[in-house]
Amino acid sequence: MRLLPRTGVKRFTLRVSMATGEAVLTMPSRGDVSAARRFLEAHGGWLAQRMQSVPERVPFEPEAVIPLRGVPHRIVHWSSIRGRASATVDASGVPIISVTGEAPHVSRRVLDFLQAEARRDLSSAVARHTQALGVPARSITLRDTRSRWGSCSAQGRLNFSWRLILAPPLVLDYLAAHEVAHLRELNHSDRFWELTHRLCPATPQAEAWLKRHGSSLHRYG
Repeated sequence: MRLLPRTGVKRFTLRVSMATGEAVLTMPSRGDVSAARRFLEAHGGWLAQRMQSVPERVPFEPEAVIPLRGVPHRIVHWSSIRGRASATVDASGVPIISVTGEAPHVSRRVLDFLQAEARRDLSSAVARHTQALGVPARSITLRDTRSRWGSCSAQGRLNFSWRLILAPPLVLDYLAAHEVAHLRELNHSDRFWELTHRLCPATPQAEAWLKRHGSSLHRYG
């Protein structure tokens, strides 16, 4: 539980992050701890129910199942000899992420692999959409953001969450189109949305997927 005093806040609010499982109690900057405790006790049932709905964490370890481009893949550590991780299938045709190297480094190697795949897919999507609009992107950066999946600066720098590689391809393509459209319209005006829909006709489906499943992407790793 984290207490968060904030200036300008007039009432207590309680929220639980579906991404991290952290509970945050926001309170007026001049509020007292006893009042916060009473508020928390009054909402204990809601808090317990909300905490139970937080998705279970899935670490990047052998035999864990994680999505890659929306398809479940099992992590398989098959050799201690160092090499590149790859997406393939096992003898039964089941999708796997094959990892090599020393066992303690499996998690990092899986993360490196996913980030590399995310960069490749996002670079390709951004190149396609910038060519369609005739506007260049200054740079592409990958982060592990919690509050947003992508952003575009006034200087044309695009930022994306690497976790988009876990989602179906249409979701990654939509976010790439969304941020590229900001290169032309740095707002959310009707003209911006017209550009986004032109670049990615599947915008409604991608937004619906993110609304329904987006928070679950933070449970991995």
